[in-house]
Order: sequence, then structure tokens, then C-alpha cells
Amino acid sequence: MSGFHGQIPRGLMSTPRSPLFQGRFGRMFRWLDPASFGRTEADNAATLAALGAAMSADFDAPKDGADEEESGIPALYTYFAQFIDHDITFDPTSSLQKQNDPDALVDFRTPALDLDNVYGSGPSDQPYLYDGDRLFLLGEAIGGGSDPAARDLPRNGAAPQRALIGDPRNDENAIVSQLQGLFLRFHNRMAAEHPTLAFTDIHKLVRFHYQYVVLHDFLPRFVKSEVLDALKDDGLYDKHRLRYYRWKNDPFMPVEFAVAAYRFGHSMVRPGYRLNDNVLLPIFPVPAQGLPEGLTGFRALNPQWALDWGRFVGVDTRAYDGSPAVQAARMQFAYRIDTSLANPLAALPSSVAATPASLAERNLIRGWRMGLPSGQQVARAMGVTPLDDRDILIGKATGHADDARSIMDPALNLPKVFARNCPLWTYILAEAIQNQETVKIPVVENISVATPKLGPVGGRIVAEVFLGMMFGDSNSMLSLDPHWQPAAGPNYTLADFVKYALGQ
Repeated sequence: MSGFHGQIPRGLMSTPRSPLFQGRFGRMFRWLDPASFGRTEADNAATLAALGAAMSADFDAPKDGADEEESGIPALYTYFAQFIDHDITFDPTSSLQKQNDPDALVDFRTPALDLDNVYGSGPSDQPYLYDGDRLFLLGEAIGGGSDPAARDLPRNGAAPQRALIGDPRNDENAIVSQLQGLFLRFHNRMAAEHPTLAFTDIHKLVRFHYQYVVLHDFLPRFVKSEVLDALKDDGLYDKHRLRYYRWKNDPFMPVEFAVAAYRFGHSMVRPGYRLNDNVLLPIFPVPAQGLPEGLTGFRALNPQWALDWGRFVGVDTRAYDGSPAVQAARMQFAYRIDTSLANPLAALPSSVAATPASLAERNLIRGWRMGLPSGQQVARAMGVTPLDDRDILIGKATGHADDARSIMDPALNLPKVFARNCPLWTYILAEAIQNQETVKIPVVENISVATPKLGPVGGRIVAEVFLGMMFGDSNSMLSLDPHWQPAAGPNYTLADFVKYALGQ
């Protein structure tokens, strides 16, 4: 098993700049100057807080039915993106409160799509995750959803019953914890169907299915097709097409990716989700709005919170005729990639985050403290014509003029310092609004939805980092067998992965 746990050299974290050329964290655009949004630290914080407030929507209760903010991407992909993030990066040393040099950080999660967030360091080193030397332990039975064999994660016996899994963050909400559980069951079914294969060979099979979904399903759903096509030769991804993500010895985690580009998923989170016929919950408790319960995790799963998987991904066909009964059972879709975050993310509970409580503000301040260049600087460095300020829209990508305004629109009352100087994270989200593709949804009566996708800056960063991590991993699918595909065929998707784990 991989799962390197590095040690920070003594005194390195106290240095303003690392003596290392490249750490587990690093920069793709090292030569660009950090963006500034004020003369003093207080000025920068206040300016970014104003932009964060403009990017945070008003309170919106969880609801069933079609929603103008929905994309054409099933809701489970939001949490699959979160699962991937937990697989490739874990940074326990960074802080919003100090100026961190990315080169001085140690990524305690290997920067590879190797599922060490599931497998940990293997049954020999972490036997408490396993049932013997080939299978994963599963938790208690849960009900209410579409899967009669649904199980919680395995947990310790003491309250609040923490999950016994490779990465504790995969228990931080009720959706990602059940997705983690499917990975355990996928492995167990694969092991049962291949009784003569060694544990390492089962791991390889699971890993290849996962990486195939990332390359051929996940990336195309979020990144504009022409961006991905530019990274291919004769239909296959080509490592020689990578222009911006390059490493000296081993792949590293770029801050432009971790702190900006890959945070596109925050804009796709819905205010809440219907888990099954009987449970509709906000992502966090909102007592002031009469919503005392939320999807927050790190506790035993409510025994009636099992997911109806067809509400999250296309494991079956869901009609939608507008009637209340059908509407409540429809598939839920992720919100569009845009410069608006659902309101529960504007007031994170104290159990989730300290001040500032706004996720948008936290992202912006973190990017500034990590010394990220502006979006326009990065675009020019990539040979891309930067977006004009009038095309950097702040708000919801619904197509209604009042829902999104130019960053310099007087109605937003934002400081002029953002003129031609947009924070990279905001820029990448705004770029997606200008790069929409029509997505057909055959599992919901062949509906077509205009869906924002990551463009030539954000999409290129995300795609190059994913591809680079795989090309840099000698055990990945791209390194060992780039022509590999699942037995189910080349059109294999996350829905197929879920169905197999469910025993279908």
C-alpha cells in the first residue's frame, strides 16, 4: 500500500520561503506575483469579505422538484468530487491565520488517485479496517432507501462512534459516508467474484475502475470538451500534452489546483437533499429557520437515512411529470458551476468552521494568504485571453440578468481593486459561466440542460493535475495499461460503479 506519512524537516514550517525546490505542495506558476486586494492585511481581508458576501446566496430551504440553479450533472458527482479530494490531498498543517509557503507544507495524503483514503495502509498495518486479510468490515444495517442491503460505515463502540475508515473526512456528511461505504462493498464483491486473486490484485482492479470513471466520466462532466481534446493524441490522453503541471522528481499538489481550481465543487452544493421517500434535510442544521437537523457526520448514521441512489445518480430511470409524488422521487442535480454558493455555506456551523463562517470568504482569504496570482495573470501565462470584467459575472448562472452581475457593476458595490484583478477561484467559476455545454439527461425523460463547465484556465488546471498525477504514478491505469477498460465496456460511468457495489 502507498500512504506515505512524511515528516516536516525541523524549522521548515517557520521559514517564510522553503529551501526546497518542490515539496508535496508546490506551484504551477511560480514566476507570477501574488495578487493583492488592499494595502494592508486588514484591507485585503475586508475587500475579500465583500466579494465573499456577494458570492453567497440568500437562505434557500431544501426542496424537491426542478430548480433553475440545477445543472445537468447528477448530485452524486458533487460528493464524488469530495471523495476524490480526500484521496489526493490532506493538509493538516496549513492555517488561514498564517502565511504558509506551499513548498513548506507536507501533503500527508499521497498526491495520487490510489484510493489510500479507502485502503489506508492495508490489512497488515490497519487490521481494524478489515474482515480478515481480503475483505473490508461493514457497519450496521440502515434503512429507508432503495438498497435493502444498505450498511453504515464500521464504527468504534464509544460515542459518537467514529468511523473506522482510511480517511476520517469521508464521514463528514451522510452522503460522502455512504459513498465511502459503496467503495468498501465494491471491493468486497470484487473479492468474492475473484476468490483466487490476491488482495493486491483486487485493489488494482478496484483502483482501475475508479480511475477509469475519473478519466472518462468525471472529467468530461466538469471540463469543457475542447479543453480535454487538447490533451489527447489519437483519442488517448498524452503526457507530452501537459504544459503547466510539471514536476522535478514526483508529482506534487499545486496550490492553484487545491486552493482555487478544484474548489469549483463548492458552488455545486445544493441547500439540502432528499435522501429517500421520508427524509429531506439541509446540508447543515439551521435552527433559526426551523431546521434543527442536517447532514453533518462524524457520528453513527441515522438508521433511516439510507440513500435512494436513483435520486443521486442514474442507476435507474426517473420520470418527471410535475406531479408532487413524481417530483419528490426525481433525480436531484448538482447546482451549476457559477459564482454563487448556497446559503448554508455562508454561515457554517461552529462545529464545522471557526471565523469567518462564510465558505466563500474563507476560500478567498486562503487563496490570498497562499499567494495565488489573479485569474487574469494565470490566463495570460497560459496564452489565454483573459475575461473582460464585464464577463466576470457574480451570482447565479440561471440566465436571468438580475441573478448575476458584472464584478464591476455598481449594484454590487465592490471595490475597484477587482478591476482586471479577480481572485483566481472566483475567476475560474466565472469562466465556467462563459463555457456552457448542453447536457442530455436520458434517465429523466431526455431533458437537456445548459451546463457551465470549467474552461481554458480552470479546466486545463484540473485536467492537467489529474492526468499528471496518474502519469506520475507507476501503478496507475495510465502508466500500466492506458487502453484498459471495464468489462462492462467503454461507456462505464459512476452509475455503473454504484450499481456493481449495490449488487445489481
